[in-house]
Amino acid sequence: MWTIAKREIVSFFVSPLAYVVLTAWAVLMGFQFYLLAAFAASQPFTAGATSESPLAQFFGGTTLFYLCVLVIVPLLTMRLIAEESRTGTIEPLLTAPVSEIAIVLGKFLAAMTFWCALFVPTLMYGWLTSRFGDVDLGALGATYFGLFTLGLSWMALGVLMSAIARNQIVAAMLTFLAVAGHFMIGLGQFVFPDDGAREIFEYVSVWGHLSTYATGVVDTRYLVWDLSITALALFVAVRVLEARRYEG
Repeated sequence: MWTIAKREIVSFFVSPLAYVVLTAWAVLMGFQFYLLAAFAASQPFTAGATSESPLAQFFGGTTLFYLCVLVIVPLLTMRLIAEESRTGTIEPLLTAPVSEIAIVLGKFLAAMTFWCALFVPTLMYGWLTSRFGDVDLGALGATYFGLFTLGLSWMALGVLMSAIARNQIVAAMLTFLAVAGHFMIGLGQFVFPDDGAREIFEYVSVWGHLSTYATGVVDTRYLVWDLSITALALFVAVRVLEARRYEG
């Protein structure tokens, strides 16, 4: 597992695609933070006029943030297993003395490394905000924890789709449909006025999850949801590879 993860991480970070993706992500995130900070600075200085800080808005409080995440998740995961299928290296890998579980977990660990690397530069935004006001470190830590658990579930879905698909393009499309579908279903919390229905949609809402984490609250219901999605997706991915081994 560690060997596979190391190989994936090295191959990703030596490829030009990695730096294109990371640069585009950093530019878009920086632009978004600049807009939010400029808007906050333009508001009249009246305590309580702005209920949320630019940091709280930045991490999951705007549509632009989710659009960027929905696009970048397929880009990070599409090649993990689908590229092995396209180039024909999946057969030697499946006949090697390594289990399907080790393959899937190795690919997943590499994907999580990519995901965490995306948010390292955003630590600077917390420092910048602290220069002009107070930063709730507890809420900031909970927010990063929420991003990590979101990464677990969505990276696992990406690994699954990459295992199902035979090439990167199909893997990217399937992953986008999966994560966008998850995101869209959660928006039902803003559509249905009924308390019972709204509560159900809130339980699966990515927007709701990150908004709650941004307040410093770690809701175990959301943690259970993300871990369940992660476990299920990885379990199915292992089964897909087992089926491939028998086919070969």
